[in-house]
Amino acid sequence: MYDIIDAVEPHMPQDKPRYLMGVGTPSNIIEAVSRGVDFFDCVMPSRNGRHGKLFTWEGTVNILNQKYETDPSPVSESCGCPCCRSFTKAYLRHLFKADEVLALRLSVLHNLWFYNELMQKLRDALDAGTFDEFREKYSGKLEQRV
Repeated sequence: MYDIIDAVEPHMPQDKPRYLMGVGTPSNIIEAVSRGVDFFDCVMPSRNGRHGKLFTWEGTVNILNQKYETDPSPVSESCGCPCCRSFTKAYLRHLFKADEVLALRLSVLHNLWFYNELMQKLRDALDAGTFDEFREKYSGKLEQRV
């Protein structure tokens, strides 16, 4: 994918927005921005959320893992979404195991909140001229499993 972006980008008008369809992981988005892409669409936040995969600034949480069965902490301490402000990993895991629709709703909400925050931080880093530092700090980290 990156090779294609690199091959096409020099031939694209500088004064037009650049759209990359269906690209999804946070690291993919960061890398695409570094190659001049301006906006994206993707089902990953909702699809992964419905399967118990939650994005955080520390990496991806698989809430179905047994280690979260009694974990009293939120999905992410630094997240301000309603899921993280109100529920524990243990409770969210319980909702998934009990096939409660609320599990899907909370997980998708969390992931969409994270993606909105990711895009805001990307814009802030670009505006401040600190994108390279942002990219270095988060590109690999966001792919880790926690």
